[in-house]
Amino acid sequence: MKNFLIILLMKILNFILKICHKNGGNFLGKIAFDWNPLIFKYFKVTCPVIAISATNGKTMTNNCIAYTLKQAGYKVISNIEGNNMETGILSTILKSCTLTGKIKADFLVFEVDESYLSVVFKYFKLDTLIILNFFRDQLDRNGEVESLILRINNFLKTYNGNLILNSDDPNVSRLAFANPSNDNIYYFSVDKYIYATENIKEAGEGKFCPFCKTKLEYEYYQYSHVGKFNCPNCNFGTNEIYKLANNIDLENRCFDIDNITYTIKGNSIYLIYNYSAVISVCSLYNISTEIIQKALSTFSLNNGRLEELQICNVPTIINLAKNPTGSNVSLRILNEDSEQKELLFVLNDNLADGFDVSWIWDINFDNLNNVSRIITSGSRAYDIAIRIKTSGFDSRKIEPYLDLNEAIKNLYKTDIKKYVIANYTALQPTRKELRQFGQAKNVSDGGKQ
Repeated sequence: MKNFLIILLMKILNFILKICHKNGGNFLGKIAFDWNPLIFKYFKVTCPVIAISATNGKTMTNNCIAYTLKQAGYKVISNIEGNNMETGILSTILKSCTLTGKIKADFLVFEVDESYLSVVFKYFKLDTLIILNFFRDQLDRNGEVESLILRINNFLKTYNGNLILNSDDPNVSRLAFANPSNDNIYYFSVDKYIYATENIKEAGEGKFCPFCKTKLEYEYYQYSHVGKFNCPNCNFGTNEIYKLANNIDLENRCFDIDNITYTIKGNSIYLIYNYSAVISVCSLYNISTEIIQKALSTFSLNNGRLEELQICNVPTIINLAKNPTGSNVSLRILNEDSEQKELLFVLNDNLADGFDVSWIWDINFDNLNNVSRIITSGSRAYDIAIRIKTSGFDSRKIEPYLDLNEAIKNLYKTDIKKYVIANYTALQPTRKELRQFGQAKNVSDGGKQ
């Protein structure tokens, strides 16, 4: 009766929020979880439950899986707006379940914050778990990467469902050994791409074998510590690959898996990893190749993850970067573009970002390719400006503005191609200001933009 009343009240509250044109985010879940932390046990699920977890890329991968399954004609419930902690996932479920806790869907697909896997799925059914990568992220909330991996490893000791792992990340690949009795392990991998390097170029984790402590040997690095690795002592890293992406062509935005070509709307190596995970899970559930091809060719996240905009007729690419690896991947994309460009970097230090911004010193600003000017903004505009200056970039070409409006106004004093990097709480305000600036400029120019 208690759970029945909780769900009833949350549905009434959700109705009120809709009237007020509010989504609520984690709000419904937070109230329900506070009233009953065991409420996940109450829900009745008869369909497969798929979860995606990672430091970077879980939103895009989650939404693409949900999109592909919908293209296949299935009813899918998913937290596509993010909200990936236990309260956000609970909010999504509360909006969709019946008063008796039944969830009517063909698939449930959730992105889950790495720290909350064991909380959400302690009592809630989980059929398939995809883990993309682990990088250092928000040290004041998550702690060191190793402590996070050990918590997930402990959760996986009793997990026997499908486990889809990135074979090229040693931090992820090691999790296959958490439960020796689980035979449902599937690895995906991405073949060497044109900008892979023999030596690591950015900050990375997992340099030593987690089993025998021998230093790992790399044939190549794709980005950070992700690449073709092997332990020379115990052969950790030698895996049977379920799905291998090859013939990577970022210029034409396509790649192959099982001799099938997939065309996508982005041109980054880390996107290839995300989409390899999508293909892996959809193949497990027998989604046809034709449907996956169509879905990947039309899918676009459009929420600041490698989003391509036209602002004042100037090509503008905006990407989220909430940690060193995310920033370095964004800068890789920038450097792989031979055109002249300018960069706006927006850095905040709000609660959701983590107050500790020392991670910016692990961003590789060295040897930026054809970047003529960098503008910084956000609450830590001067911190990131100093970091860029110490990398050797000409300080006369660095412009810090605490006011985001001023930063954007000065960014578009030229018509050179723009790249925008923003961390977590900076991303949506930056997107909003960019669009508003473009619309206002369009009106002032008589609609000619």
